[in-house]
Amino acid sequence: MSRWRPALAVIPAAALAVTALFVAPAPAQAAPGDAELAYRWAPVHYQDTSSSYYTADYLSTVDYDGDWNARNNWDNLDADAGRLTGAVYYSVAETGTHWYLTYAFFHPRDWKDYPVNAFSHENDMEGQLEVVRKDGSQYGSLEAVVTLAHNNFYSYVPPGSPFTDGRENIDGTLVMQSFDGAPHPTSFQEARGHGAYAWDGGSFPGGDGIVYHPSRGAGFVPSGGNDRAASYGLVDLTAAGSLWERRNNPETYASYGAFSGDNGKDNAAHAPWAWDDSDDGDDLQAGVIATDPAYLVSQYFGNTGNFSLAYLRNPYGF
Repeated sequence: MSRWRPALAVIPAAALAVTALFVAPAPAQAAPGDAELAYRWAPVHYQDTSSSYYTADYLSTVDYDGDWNARNNWDNLDADAGRLTGAVYYSVAETGTHWYLTYAFFHPRDWKDYPVNAFSHENDMEGQLEVVRKDGSQYGSLEAVVTLAHNNFYSYVPPGSPFTDGRENIDGTLVMQSFDGAPHPTSFQEARGHGAYAWDGGSFPGGDGIVYHPSRGAGFVPSGGNDRAASYGLVDLTAAGSLWERRNNPETYASYGAFSGDNGKDNAAHAPWAWDDSDDGDDLQAGVIATDPAYLVSQYFGNTGNFSLAYLRNPYGF
């Protein structure tokens, strides 16, 4: 006994070909928001610590003590070290070809060996600029990093970057480290004076130090001076009420970009829009690393390829 089977519809090959032409394309990836972009490229940060006074090497915010008075940060460190929640400031500028990510590392105290006040100063902010090419992928590709250590900028490239020496020589190759499923650059800061460099992959001087990892939320106070699993939150320094908006407030600043401070050398710490390399040329004025990073990168490096100097947006109003 045979069973009835429905007849199969025969679709002409030409019709199939036409149907294929109307397959909807995949939607374009949305550009990431600044916070997501900053998190994606946030460095895994190696902070050396002094065994004699490691809390002075904790990362935190200018208002860690609950106020914006930058002249009490030195003194409040002893009483409020438990409030030194891990934090790193960031800002984002954009041209047609690149994103420019500034990361700023703040410490309430820059201190040296005794006598403490000879070369020390209240507040300290050093950090780095990251150069990310918009290559069509969601978060782009990292091409270079420029760090600030005291009064000098240092240039680094990740493996595979096309950038070469420009006006300044490249100082080294970045060590990339996988975190949260993606490669991140690594960074390093000295104990006490907090000069910022690329991490060289070695051990901490003296063997003790803190490894900070970026967090999507708030960071935490390290467990001590040898915490290898600390975290920092990201704070937009150009957001409403943050450091850039307060730039003319005398409670926080003594002058443009200089934090108020009255321990050790007065008013010696600087925000990114006043960071400077002392000998890189008169056309590269203080602050250009944050306010006009495209121009600085065009001068510091060679073989930059397709490269725009025109900003689509710049939080510093350049």
